[in-house]
Amino acid sequence: MKHYNVGIIGATGMVGQRFATLLENHPWFTVKALAASSRSAGKTYEEAVGNRWAMPAPMPQSMKDMVVFDATADIEKVASMVDFVFCAVDMKKDEIRALEEAYAKAECPVVSNNSAHRHTPDVPMIVPEINADHTAIIPSQRKRLGTKRGFVAVKSNCSLQSYVPALHPLMEYGITKVLACTYQAISGAGKTFERWPEMVDNLIPYIGGEEEKSEKEPLKLWGTIEGDVIVDAKGPAITTQCLRVPVSDGHTAAVFVSFDHKPSIEEIKEKWASFSGEAQRLELPSAPKQFLHYFEEPDRPQIKSERMLENGMAVSIGRLREDSQYDYKFVCMSHNTLRGAAGGAVLLAELLAAQGYMD
Repeated sequence: MKHYNVGIIGATGMVGQRFATLLENHPWFTVKALAASSRSAGKTYEEAVGNRWAMPAPMPQSMKDMVVFDATADIEKVASMVDFVFCAVDMKKDEIRALEEAYAKAECPVVSNNSAHRHTPDVPMIVPEINADHTAIIPSQRKRLGTKRGFVAVKSNCSLQSYVPALHPLMEYGITKVLACTYQAISGAGKTFERWPEMVDNLIPYIGGEEEKSEKEPLKLWGTIEGDVIVDAKGPAITTQCLRVPVSDGHTAAVFVSFDHKPSIEEIKEKWASFSGEAQRLELPSAPKQFLHYFEEPDRPQIKSERMLENGMAVSIGRLREDSQYDYKFVCMSHNTLRGAAGGAVLLAELLAAQGYMD
C-alpha cells in the first residue's frame, strides 16, 4: 500500500488531539503538518496545546516540536506538504465550508469531522461499513470545484455511530420507524470533567442541533447517487432525543424499531453477528474484524468495558426484546471520539486511499 503524508487541521482541539494519537504509528499515514487558529500559529504543538492535552496517551513525541500553521492563512503551504488533510476545526459552518473547499481547490483532499458539508449534495458522508459506494460521487464534486485531486468527504455525526450500524443490517426487513434516545459523553462537546466540573453528578437533557442531525443524517447514509448528487432515502421515519450525561467517553442509545416484515429475535441476532462491510472486505487497518457485538447479559453494554471493543471501533448491543408499541427495543453504544469522530475519519481516509482517491 502506498504511504501518505497527512495534515491535521484543528490539531489543538480534542478531536485534533485524538487524530494525533491515532496517527502516531499508523501503517499508511504519517503526520507532516499541523494547523490551528491564528492564536496557535507559530508555536510548537506542545506550546499551543499547553495544559489542554485531554488524551489518556501522551502527546506523540514526533509532533511535540512541530510548528503549528495558521489553518486559514497557510492553506497553500500545508497543501504543498501533504497528500491530504483531516479537518476538525471549531468555526462557524459557513467558514468551515469555505475553508474545506479552499483546501480542496488547492488540490488537497479533505477528510472532515465537521458537520458543515454533511448535507452538501455532492459531498459523500460515509460510514465505510454502510455506504462505501458513495465515494463514487467524488468525480462530480471535483467537476463542480474544478479540481483534479481535491475534494471533501465527511463522516457522520458521532451519535449516529451508536445506533445506525445496529439498524443497517436489518433494513431488508423494511424498517418503518425508529425512536432513539442517545446518552452522550462530555467528550462529544470537547470537554473533560476538569474543564467542565458542573457536569459532575449532572445531566443536560438537550444538546443544541444534535437531534436534527441524528434524525436527518441517516437518510443521507441510506440515500442513492442520482446524477451528480446524493438523494436522501425517504425513510424510515426517525425521531430522537439527545441527552448529555456525566460520562467521559462513549455514546449510548436506547432504540425502538418497527418493521414491515418483523424478523424474529434469532434472525436479528444472526444479522448482527454476521454483518461486515467494505471496510472488513478490504481489511483496512482501523477496521474492526467484528463490527457489531451482541451481549446476552441484561446489564450489557457497559460503558467502561465495552467502549473499547476492537480498539474503540466496534458497536456493542444488548437487551434486545419485544416492545408493546414498537416491534423491538435494544440498547447499544460506541466510542464517540474513536469510532464516532477521529477514528471514523481515519477509517474513511483508509477507504478513500484503498479506492485510489488519494492518488
